[in-house]
Amino acid sequence: MITALVTGGTGFVGSHIARALAEKGYQVRILRRTTSRLDAVANIDCEHMIGDVNDYESLLAAMDGIDWVFHVAAIADYWRSDPAHIYHVNVDGTHEVLRAAKAKGVKRVIFTSSAASMGYADRLHPVNENVRFNWDQHLTPYGHSKFLAEAEVYRAIREGLDCVILNPAVIIGPGDLNQISSSVVLEMARGHVPPTLPPGGTTVIDVRDVAAAHIAAAERGRTGERYLLGAVDVTHKAWTRLTAQAVGRTMRDLVVLPDWALYLLAEVVDPLRRLGIPIPMEGNQLKLSTRMMFFDCQKSWRELGEPRIPIQQSLRDTYEWYQAHGDI
Repeated sequence: MITALVTGGTGFVGSHIARALAEKGYQVRILRRTTSRLDAVANIDCEHMIGDVNDYESLLAAMDGIDWVFHVAAIADYWRSDPAHIYHVNVDGTHEVLRAAKAKGVKRVIFTSSAASMGYADRLHPVNENVRFNWDQHLTPYGHSKFLAEAEVYRAIREGLDCVILNPAVIIGPGDLNQISSSVVLEMARGHVPPTLPPGGTTVIDVRDVAAAHIAAAERGRTGERYLLGAVDVTHKAWTRLTAQAVGRTMRDLVVLPDWALYLLAEVVDPLRRLGIPIPMEGNQLKLSTRMMFFDCQKSWRELGEPRIPIQQSLRDTYEWYQAHGDI
């Protein structure tokens, strides 16, 4: 019987991976902090280990007898976090996880990276796994941290550790406790309908499809390969309309702002945030939102399986989950 450890197992993606593993009959262990919320794992048959990805000794203890490690723990809400903390957890923490996995003889590590670790191409040309990170690192410290974390993975592979890298695009679905990507559903349900929108777009995927891809990667992914995970490309305008339909909101005509207006606004937002004004976005987000950040996920569809959950269902399920948990 294979035993799997999920770092960040109480979080949005990690809890879904832990649940999917348990449902497939694998023995599951999660690594969490003493302060972690347990809502998402309350009914999952799994063992809990207390530790931290930056605490090497706790990682060694958590990996005792483990076959697969799903390294999911990361700082994902980058607009709320100090860049130094992002790098410490996402890069240094990954180094420690890989070091412990090698020391304990783990058979395979599945690393949850991000589509943000990819570079950019032409405005409407989808990016695939071969496009190297070429952003200004100050524009996207989160993406840069994931790029550097992948470098740690490749170093571990050269040293003999079996690893596979997964790069999810924007993830939505039920169970987003920390209100990261799915927060748009919550805000729309509360009546916070934006009067204007950025001109760009993105690739999205349901969290349950992301979890299924992780297990497929453990079972049959190719060592050293990166797999972009995404289901559908949507513009921000289409995304907003789909969200409004899911939560029963009536949409008025939406004004799509030009690029220059977003860049100008970005110069204003960050100083206001530094003054303590609670603005739920930062300047770099606004700048990035002008781009069509679409990803070619054909490789993962061929080798790991195609996404199965329509985006409209994902949005409805997210809305109903927030309702059931009293957030709306």
